[in-house]
Amino acid sequence: MSFFSTRRGFLKASGMAGAATMVGSLGAVVPARKYEHVGNLACAPLETVKVGVIGLGMRGPGAVSRISAIPGARVTALADLYKARVDAQNAWLTRNGFAAATAYYGAEDTWKKLVEDPEVNLVYVATPWQWHVPMVMYAMECGKHVACEVPMVFTVDDCWKIVEKAEEKRVHCMLLENCCYGYNEMLALNMVRNNVLGTLVHGEGAYIHDLRGWLFAENSYEGYWRLKWNAQHTGNPYATHGLGPICQYMSVGRGDQMRVLTAMNSGGFGFEEYVRHNKAKIDTLAAKSNGTKYGMSDKDALRGPWQQGDMSTAIIKTEQGRTIMVQHDTTSPRPYTRINLISGTRGMLKDYPLQIALDQHYDAPHLGWANQKQMEEIHAKYQHPLWRQAGLFAQKMGGHGGMDFLMDLRLCYCLQNGLPLDINVYESCQWSVIAGLTEESSKKDGSPVAVPDFTRGAWKDIVPLGIETVNINFDLNKAKTGRQMNV
Repeated sequence: MSFFSTRRGFLKASGMAGAATMVGSLGAVVPARKYEHVGNLACAPLETVKVGVIGLGMRGPGAVSRISAIPGARVTALADLYKARVDAQNAWLTRNGFAAATAYYGAEDTWKKLVEDPEVNLVYVATPWQWHVPMVMYAMECGKHVACEVPMVFTVDDCWKIVEKAEEKRVHCMLLENCCYGYNEMLALNMVRNNVLGTLVHGEGAYIHDLRGWLFAENSYEGYWRLKWNAQHTGNPYATHGLGPICQYMSVGRGDQMRVLTAMNSGGFGFEEYVRHNKAKIDTLAAKSNGTKYGMSDKDALRGPWQQGDMSTAIIKTEQGRTIMVQHDTTSPRPYTRINLISGTRGMLKDYPLQIALDQHYDAPHLGWANQKQMEEIHAKYQHPLWRQAGLFAQKMGGHGGMDFLMDLRLCYCLQNGLPLDINVYESCQWSVIAGLTEESSKKDGSPVAVPDFTRGAWKDIVPLGIETVNINFDLNKAKTGRQMNV
C-alpha cells in the first residue's frame, strides 16, 4: 500500500462510506460527523496533571524537567525501550527533590502499560514520528488526554481516525508545537489581535535547519529513523514549526480554513554532495550497522538513495483568499530560520532577524523598516502578556529560549482549570498532514491537492485564540527545579 492511502478505503473500513456525503474543495470526500465537534472543548478540571512521558531520547528529558517545574503538574510515569534512559530520568527526579516515576521499559509495546496507568491523566508522546499515531490513538481510546511532539500524523486517513476518536471520547489531543510560544511569534500574535497589521493577506513559515551531520550521527536519531524517512518519502515532513504560528495569526481553523495546496521539491543536490564528500565515514557506519527498524535496514538508509529533495516549497490558499508559503530544507548549508513572516494591509513582520514595517495611516510613500527606537516602543507595547508574566522563568528553564516551557505551562494550566487548549485536535491534524499533502502534490509536479476540513465546517464557529496568560505567580528563588537539555 502506498504512503498516501485512499480516503475511500478508510471510509469503507470505518463503516462511514454511506454517511460520507459531504464534498469539500477539489471533490475531497468529508466523512459525515458522528459526534459533536471538540473545537472549543473544555473538560473537567484536573486537580493535578499527572503526566506520563513516552520517549526519553532527544526531547523527552527536557519535558520531564519542564513539567516538574509547573505548579500542579507531576511526572508520574516514564516509558522508553531502554532501561538506562528511564533510570536516568528517575535519578534526575529524585536528585532534584521529586518523587520517582513508575518505570516502563523493554518491549516495543510496553508503553501501553504507561497509557493504562491510573496515575496518568496526560500522555506526553516524545518518540520518533513513526510511533505517534498508534500512541495518540491508544491514549484517547483509554480516555486519556494526549499531547504529541511534531509532527503528529502524516496521512489524511489517520487524521480522520484521530479526529473521530477525540470527538467520541471528548478528550484533548494537542500537537506540541513549541514555536507558537516563541517570543517573536507571540509578539506578532499580539500585534495581529490588536489590528496593527490591518487585514492579513499573506504569511510565510519554514523549517530551514542544517541537519546533515545529525542525520548521519551514530547516536543521534535512534535507529537512523529520520534518515530512513528521507529515504522513503518526499514532500515536507516538518511543516508545523513555520506553519503553526502563521495559522494562529490568521485564525485558520477558527474563522478561516485551508482550502488547496500545491507543492514542489528540488533535487537533493546538496545532500548528495555531502554524502560523496563523507563517503568513507558513512561506509564505516554502514559496515557496523545491523538495525532494521522503521521499514528498512540501517545499511540501506545510510547508503541511499533518498527521495527527499533539499528544498520543499508549498503554497496554500485559504477559504478567505489568504495565501501561505511553507518551506522545508534540512540538507543545505543554510543558517537556521523559520522565516515567520506575516503581511497585512497596514504593515508586516518578518523574522531572522526580526524586522517590522508599519503604514498605520496608509500614507507611507516609501515604507521602510522600523528603527531601533521604534522597535523598542513596539516591544514595550505589544510584548505578549504571557512572556511579560513568565518569560524570565521560562528562559531560566531553557528549551529553545523558553518557548518549550511556556507551551507546557499553558497546556497544564488549561487542563487544571478546565479551559480549551491553545491548539485543538483539528489544528494538530491539519498542520501535521501537510507532510502527506505536499508529498502527494510534489509527486504530481505541483498539481493542486485539497486540504481536508477536519472541522467539517465548524471552523466558522470555533472561537479564535485570544491573548492568553496564566494565573500563577513565580518565585525564581524558591522554584524547586533543574534543567535538562532540549533538542
